[in-house]
Amino acid sequence: MQMSAVRAAVAEAASAVVLPVAAQLTCTGYTPDSVTEPHFFTGEYSVEFDRAMGRGLDVAELTCRVLVGLADDETAQRILDGLLSGAGPASLKAAIEAARGAPGQAALGGAADDLQVMRVQGYRWYEHQGAQYIGAELILRIIGKGD
Repeated sequence: MQMSAVRAAVAEAASAVVLPVAAQLTCTGYTPDSVTEPHFFTGEYSVEFDRAMGRGLDVAELTCRVLVGLADDETAQRILDGLLSGAGPASLKAAIEAARGAPGQAALGGAADDLQVMRVQGYRWYEHQGAQYIGAELILRIIGKGD
């Protein structure tokens, strides 16, 4: 797996969410120096190499973050809750896992074999480049051929 391609494909998949407000979710496959909120981005990752012989399989854990502005803290948390839900048009889990592909097909447009949004964590205030946001992390498990 090439993690740059995986991260870009995850961000592209996340951009399919439909927010219940006029705002559009901005998505990047890298950690940006500044965000246009609401913003989803891929962050740090870890990779376990050689889970199968001959570089047959690597397993990555990718931490993604979603940050929502604070113009109105109740509305911001309502938007964030929708993004973190398990299903529905605003669900990041549903949007990202839709990129798994049909059975027998590669995930993320060929960038990985499969993926799963495993959990949400860290629902809290975040500071990014001096600005405060309400946000959370999504942890993804991604498997693919060792390149």
